[in-house]
Amino acid sequence: MTAQRDASAAPAQVRQGRVSPERTISGNAVAELREAIVAKLAYAIGRTPANARERDWFAATALALRDRIVDACMDSERSIPNKRVYYLSLEFLIGRLLSDAMNNLGLVETTRAALRELGVDLGDVEAAEPDAALGNGGLGRLAACFMESMASLSIPAIGYGIRYDHGLFRQSLEDGWQKEAPETWLAEGNPWEFVRPEATYSVGFGGHVTMSSVSEGVIRRHWHPAETVRAVAHDVPVVGWRGRHVNTLRLWKAEAEAPVDLARFNGGDHVGALAGRARAEAISRVLYPSDSSAEGQELRLRQEYFFTSASLQDLVRRHMAERGDLRSLADHAAIQLNDTHPAIAVPELMRLLLEDHGLNWEDAWHITTNTLGYTNHTLLPEALETWPVELMERVLPRHMQIIYLINWMHLEEQGKHGRGNAAQLASVSLIDESHGKRVRMGHLAFLGARRVNGVSALHTDLMRSTVFKDLHALDTDKIVNKTNGITFRRWLHNANPELTALAIEAVGPEVLDTPELLTGLADVASDPNFQSRYAAMRRSRKAALANVVTERTGIAIDPSALFDVQIKRIHEYKRQLLNVIETVALYQAIKADPKRDWTPRVKIFGGKAAPSYVQAKLIIKLACDVAKVVNADPDVAGRLTVAFLPNYSVSLAEAIIPAADLSEQISTAGMEASGTGNMKLALNGALTIGTLDGANIEIRDHVGPENIFIFGLDAAGVQARMAEPNYAEAAIAASPRLKAALDLIESGRFSPEEPGRFRPIVDDLRHNDRYLLTVDFDDYWRAQRAVDAAWNDPTAWWRAAILNTARMAWFSSDRSMREYAEEIWRVRVG
Repeated sequence: MTAQRDASAAPAQVRQGRVSPERTISGNAVAELREAIVAKLAYAIGRTPANARERDWFAATALALRDRIVDACMDSERSIPNKRVYYLSLEFLIGRLLSDAMNNLGLVETTRAALRELGVDLGDVEAAEPDAALGNGGLGRLAACFMESMASLSIPAIGYGIRYDHGLFRQSLEDGWQKEAPETWLAEGNPWEFVRPEATYSVGFGGHVTMSSVSEGVIRRHWHPAETVRAVAHDVPVVGWRGRHVNTLRLWKAEAEAPVDLARFNGGDHVGALAGRARAEAISRVLYPSDSSAEGQELRLRQEYFFTSASLQDLVRRHMAERGDLRSLADHAAIQLNDTHPAIAVPELMRLLLEDHGLNWEDAWHITTNTLGYTNHTLLPEALETWPVELMERVLPRHMQIIYLINWMHLEEQGKHGRGNAAQLASVSLIDESHGKRVRMGHLAFLGARRVNGVSALHTDLMRSTVFKDLHALDTDKIVNKTNGITFRRWLHNANPELTALAIEAVGPEVLDTPELLTGLADVASDPNFQSRYAAMRRSRKAALANVVTERTGIAIDPSALFDVQIKRIHEYKRQLLNVIETVALYQAIKADPKRDWTPRVKIFGGKAAPSYVQAKLIIKLACDVAKVVNADPDVAGRLTVAFLPNYSVSLAEAIIPAADLSEQISTAGMEASGTGNMKLALNGALTIGTLDGANIEIRDHVGPENIFIFGLDAAGVQARMAEPNYAEAAIAASPRLKAALDLIESGRFSPEEPGRFRPIVDDLRHNDRYLLTVDFDDYWRAQRAVDAAWNDPTAWWRAAILNTARMAWFSSDRSMREYAEEIWRVRVG
């Protein structure tokens, strides 16, 4: 095995001996599974044990386990539920599924034993599974957690998304610069999925709309698309805890209506004959194509409509088969829109009800607004999608007509209630005319949903007072809060079996089923013996991560040092740059006083920048160049090390999170909706350094302010400071340490071959600093030195770490799903 392969395998390897719901391992069960794996290897893969590769063993094992999932799936589908949840998300960052399936079925040790008898190591088999990179970060991982929790709670649900051929790109670093390559997770097929050709729908684009009179005074409109694309369903089963319930993740693949234009092909235009196919298949080719061009914008709109339309057609057909009357749709279906990407569901559901099923406008609108729910995930204006009206009229002409009518009726209603002045109407209109006409998809989702929810208490309050302030005033009951959560099966049981074993010993095996019992760990947080074992668990995970870091980057790190971790999508508001600048300042401080008793620290970064996000890529380059200088300087050896791990993924997160001592959650207050990495890290005992932003506030409230390091302005302070002139210049002038760090970066110390490389970063901070790095820097430095002091008191540190684990029980996605089910979807749990 190559070094790169070993590095990717490490997350699976450190899961050896993982805790599982299995009570005993039956010899018959082991023999049965062993024979099933051998049979799949022979008859499905076409290999013998002698010539099978690890990828073949993975596929055979997955297929053998899939058979057992299907049995549970059939049990789940034997009766029609009273109400079903349909979860529409452009992202499902599911990662590797083998460990989830084994764990939730209670077959970890049985599978390990069966493979051992075949001379195969389970860790190697797990490592052979490619990550399904069907998401960009928190949004997609949240959707995956929610699907697993719904299955575990026996909430009938179907997730809908896109089966991207390549998903999010594979990141490499060439001399510190991010390079993107296609993620080929489907290169050898996906043994978990079932192709459902019978569930294929036509999705239209372009064309024109005609009218016809069906009766006196009743006019019907008919859309005649210029292009149609086939959406073919591929189902991935989602098995819940202990295999009691199985739901389905249905992913759509785009195909051309005709695979080849035979006349053009036979005429000699062999490439042109495939142009239609290439255009259609581009829809499900790559997650988030760059929208820096007009063509890229159109492709994104096509992606969003493609999966939304196919999903709505599918669920409407299912409802008609089960109930026979669409007027009862809201009673038996809850459709959740995960962010604004599927907001086109509002006019699309209206279109289906009006045109395909002949309902009148009033009935269709009543059904739509009582069936749809909308989760908002961002307050950033650039992330609240808007589409040029011209683009919408060209790509989806019928939908633009429906949006105009929804908007007209909406604005007419405001006039009836005395809210008819131009400024008020402009603020709540679905069409933004301030910089050319654009459709506000967030406003559209808001109007079309029965409930709109934020994902943390702060985020929800800010929704009411900022982006949806005027819409909220029209319906003050519509916005509700549902703080995010994470599945403990993946992020504790699977990712950290040693910690799970400690929890079972301390509070009993029931903790596997009831996360709330983790609170019992607080009783042993001060116990020296438990602290020692907790510290040993962390040290073991840090040693494993150190191997991964060395194999992936060539950088050697000391497992006894404090592991300071920031792993998330690279974005200016998440402020990786603040962390890098503090690293430079710390480097300068150590250089100035090398004999001081500095706290050994390893700074670990991970995350991808969007391909067209120039500033984010430059931040990655700065982090890598700082690492190159710091790691080569003998004056700081053993005191400060910096590593940027390429190609951050779910599997890599499973290796990093249990090894983290400090969790960096340092976004500008008021800009991070919630975060879920903060929950995963705190659950595994990392102490958080962060701003009062997103779910950090609720984490502080649960773990206690003495067990978290808070710094910086709060959301109100951020707004007040941004209103002041020249706040960045004033902050830099008031901080000699910050000024020295910026001067060193600007001087070319970290880029001697190109001294001006990072001047755009420094200039932006001096004259713009939209995310207030300069304003928060000194308090961030203070908080980091408080971290140093805390680390040097091991008894207090491990007590705080244990209390973090104990008090994170509330952040289970099971709790989140119960709240959605009871208060938004009105569906029975269990």
